[in-house]
Amino acid sequence: MIFITIGTQEPFDRLIKAMDEIAPLLGDIEIVAQVSDSGYKVNNMKVLNFVSPIEFNKYFNTASLIISHAGMGTIISALEKEKPIIVMPRLVRYGEHRSDHQLATADKFKQLNYVHVASDEFELKNKVLSLLHSMPKPLYKLGKYASNQLIGSLESFLLQ
Repeated sequence: MIFITIGTQEPFDRLIKAMDEIAPLLGDIEIVAQVSDSGYKVNNMKVLNFVSPIEFNKYFNTASLIISHAGMGTIISALEKEKPIIVMPRLVRYGEHRSDHQLATADKFKQLNYVHVASDEFELKNKVLSLLHSMPKPLYKLGKYASNQLIGSLESFLLQ
C-alpha cells in the first residue's frame, strides 16, 4: 500500500493530481491519500479528508511506500519507522506555501541520502514506478536518538 500525506496546513493538489494520474499504472496496489481541503476531485485513490492520529499511524505503519510534501514531521516519521519515502516539495510559485523552505529541506535530506526527491510530476511518476519495481527499501534508519552526523548536518543547515 502507498500512503500519501500532504500535512494539515494547505491543500497540495499538484501532488494529489499527479498521483491520481499515476495510480492506474500501478495495478492492484492500494493507494490511500490524506488530502485535507482539495479542489481536485480524486478518481483513482482512496481519499481521507480528516485522519485521526490513530488512523494516520495505522496507514503510515502499513504502507510499503510513503509519498509526501517535504515536511519535517513526515520525513522524520518515515526515517524512524524505516519507511521508504518520496518527497515532493511545495512551491511558492504554485501558491502551495509561503516560502520555498521545503526545497532546502528536500535538498538536504537528499544529500544525506535519506529520502527520494521528486522535483516535479514527471520525476514523481518515474520514481514511483522505479521504486515499486525494485521493492522499495528505506534509505536510512533513524534511531531513537539522532546520529551525530544528522545532528551536525541539521545544525549546519539551520545556522547558515
